[in-house]
Amino acid sequence: MDKTFQNIELSFLKIEDYQELKAAMISAYSSMPDAYWKEHHIQSLLNKFPEGQIVVKVNGEIAGCALSIMVKSKSFKEQHTFKQVTGNYTFSTHSSNGDLLYGIEVFILPKFRGMRIGRRMYDYRKDLCERLNLKGIVFGGRIPNYHKHVDELSPKEYIERVRLKEIHDPVLNFQLSNDFHPVSILKGYLEGDEASGEFAVLLRWDNIYYEPPSKSAKITKTVVRLGIVQWQMRSYSGLQELLQSAEYFIDALSGYKSDFALFPEFFNAPLMAEFNHLGEADAIRKLAEFTPDIVEQFSHLAVSYNINIIAGSMPEVVDDKLYNVGYLCKRDGKIDRYEKLHATPDEKKVWAMSGGSKIQTFDTDCGKIGILICYDVEFPELSRLLADDGMDILFVPFLTDTQNGYSRVRHCAQARAIENECYVAIAGSVGNLPNVHNMDIQYAQSMVFTPCDFQFPTNGIKAEATPNTEMIVIADVDVDLLTELHNVGSVKNLKDRRTDIFSLTKK
Repeated sequence: MDKTFQNIELSFLKIEDYQELKAAMISAYSSMPDAYWKEHHIQSLLNKFPEGQIVVKVNGEIAGCALSIMVKSKSFKEQHTFKQVTGNYTFSTHSSNGDLLYGIEVFILPKFRGMRIGRRMYDYRKDLCERLNLKGIVFGGRIPNYHKHVDELSPKEYIERVRLKEIHDPVLNFQLSNDFHPVSILKGYLEGDEASGEFAVLLRWDNIYYEPPSKSAKITKTVVRLGIVQWQMRSYSGLQELLQSAEYFIDALSGYKSDFALFPEFFNAPLMAEFNHLGEADAIRKLAEFTPDIVEQFSHLAVSYNINIIAGSMPEVVDDKLYNVGYLCKRDGKIDRYEKLHATPDEKKVWAMSGGSKIQTFDTDCGKIGILICYDVEFPELSRLLADDGMDILFVPFLTDTQNGYSRVRHCAQARAIENECYVAIAGSVGNLPNVHNMDIQYAQSMVFTPCDFQFPTNGIKAEATPNTEMIVIADVDVDLLTELHNVGSVKNLKDRRTDIFSLTKK
């Protein structure tokens, strides 16, 4: 497996990182070789506001950096220079009681561009802004392509042309795509920035969750955005075409800032078409040969698109036994494996498939999740064990051929949401595969289920796809509502269990 994207980490900057940071800054600002922060500048920032200074490392190497301070909006002047807002580079303007986050530095090394590292850093700043209950984020954004148009356009006209996508400016385009809006033009902002004509755009992002300070307790909600792919079974020329189709959906879900992308069970089954001359059991073992390449590519996409991917399920041969397995490809580069524990009678008879043996929850940057493949959700003991382990969201990739088969999965999945006080997302495939034995037809309606109480939809359905239609489903789920349900719900399924007369344990 390609090691390039094996580990990506966002962490607080440390003074021990300085020498590597200095080299990175010089590389990032090749047109301004002296425009790097000295060690005493970095130490001052770390002393004043350590939470505001972060780096992103790829395989332990600094790939990007973001530095910031807090300023008071009452004393913040809309027209200012970089030298003024930083207190002549002393950062004396930083205030621990400030109500605006001011970004003073963001850079990404050229060789790491295209990995969406910048968005990770901006997402961190937004999260920090919400956590500190600040009004918003402001900074002076460079316009490095302005020098190409300085003779015919004013800065204001240039910005408007960029906004209309008539001119490409890599920095300003990036800021606008990350929900920052222009406030004003800053003249003479950064000394030596000839590419921008020393102009900058004052950009701002407003924290819609900002609340004026009060003495009352403040509860911060944790909202997770789920993305579900209702996958169309169709003929593909080969693995690359299938992966291109998968990337299309991952790209779309990432564009909507989804935290998870859930694919169905055996979404790669169309690739068996080229083995249709073989018996069913031999054909699916040939399909298993694609699994390592798919996992590698999905891991790459998870990092590149900054989204956790639950790669449905795929056949895999281990010690000459055939299993139905899936992979959780996290956006930090880590990979976890899960297994279908109950092979269906058809899977045993036609494919000689064996059931797995490991049941576990998985820690993610959005909390603890569980994954059960299709038939497994029809065994309530499994999800209860996951709930006992702290699961908040259960993902169920499935594949059903008929409506009655789908109804079994659908109704059991909804029951799991109620009895375990958790969210359940199910994803299935639609369409037909006339050239693949034992995979002729599919029926699905992908959904997101919730518990049934006052905090949730009355019918326990948060979102649902159109039946038998290729599409994506996106839904936000509030994990903190589950905490309320556990403690003050109308009923408390988990707390009210009669553990004095029965128990459930893993062997």
